[in-house]
Amino acid sequence: MKNVLLSFLLAAGTGVLFGQSGSHSSWPVTVPESSKEGPEDHGARAHTNHLVLFGPEAVGAAPAGETPQSIRPVYNLPSTGGSGTIAIVDAFDYPTAENDLAVFSTQFGLPQCTTANGCFKKVFAAGRKPRSNCGWAQEAALDIEWAHAMAPNAKIVLVEAASSSFADLFHAVDVATAQVGGLGEVSMSWGGSEFSTEASNDSHFTGSGVVYFASSGDTGGVRIYPGVSPNVVSAGGTTIHRTNGVFTSETGWSGSGGGPSQFEPRPGYQAVISGIVGTHRGSPDFSFDADPNSGVSVYDSTSCAGQSGWLVFGGTSVASPSLAGIVNVAGKFSANSNAELTTIYASLGTANFRDILTGTAGTFTAKAGWDFVTGVGSNQGLAGK
Repeated sequence: MKNVLLSFLLAAGTGVLFGQSGSHSSWPVTVPESSKEGPEDHGARAHTNHLVLFGPEAVGAAPAGETPQSIRPVYNLPSTGGSGTIAIVDAFDYPTAENDLAVFSTQFGLPQCTTANGCFKKVFAAGRKPRSNCGWAQEAALDIEWAHAMAPNAKIVLVEAASSSFADLFHAVDVATAQVGGLGEVSMSWGGSEFSTEASNDSHFTGSGVVYFASSGDTGGVRIYPGVSPNVVSAGGTTIHRTNGVFTSETGWSGSGGGPSQFEPRPGYQAVISGIVGTHRGSPDFSFDADPNSGVSVYDSTSCAGQSGWLVFGGTSVASPSLAGIVNVAGKFSANSNAELTTIYASLGTANFRDILTGTAGTFTAKAGWDFVTGVGSNQGLAGK
């Protein structure tokens, strides 16, 4: 019966398979090596923020997670739009990037985004191709495909850092800023535990005409950098619930990183929530589906741990490029991240965001208004972005 349902949904163009609960909760979740942080990495190297669902239909020849078509109605989004450039910053080389983006686009009826038509570009931040790393390739696949899914007409630039060191990644951010050219977004689905000198790097996220996005992390109630930088939009995570494939509700995801920063002071745009965050920058700012049990479909033909083809990914790595795409398609193009965040917080408590009322992450609980699990909530339409 499950295979019959899968065939029906694929024929209908959704490519998404859900059980009675609306999730794949019985399938195991794997943490790629690239998403693990060791003590030696603290303050030196970043990790990815994606998780991989491993189940009977989660890996293989057909998409089994949320798709652009299935998720757009959840967030009241159009199927077309976007302009300018979304730059994706990741480490190491993703050798099959353009091929995989083409497969993803064909599967879901998106415009082709290729080097030949000027839509896609891969840039080596250090001027030479870095070595490959399959976990970071998974990350890049997720990032470019879901930025394209949310803003189909925006240009996509994949900027590959020489390594996962913060020094190399921040240099790649500078390269990405130049690639955006003052009209677009930069997405960073990576980070690491906070460190005492982190604020000295905040200047990398101040390009004129560029809004920067970063994952809030995949450990509930724990902060990561640059997700707590006051100069980035911190992307938190939610869980989408369905019954028989029909959306029913959205709750805070237990893995959504967040909380008050140890080292970053509260920015002006968070004055409205000073009673919650106190004197330090609070994260996340707003959120998107990130639970691997309601995860998204990604195509990656670069094999990693024996997995390739269609995969189901979760983590706040889903949220960062997706929210960058949503803000892009909204078309406002703020002067910088601070201006974008001022707009977002001005819409706190309005119909521009779905207020997430339930769900816990670490010691934090989602509640009415702003919270350390989902920020202002999840997206509803294009106003207030």
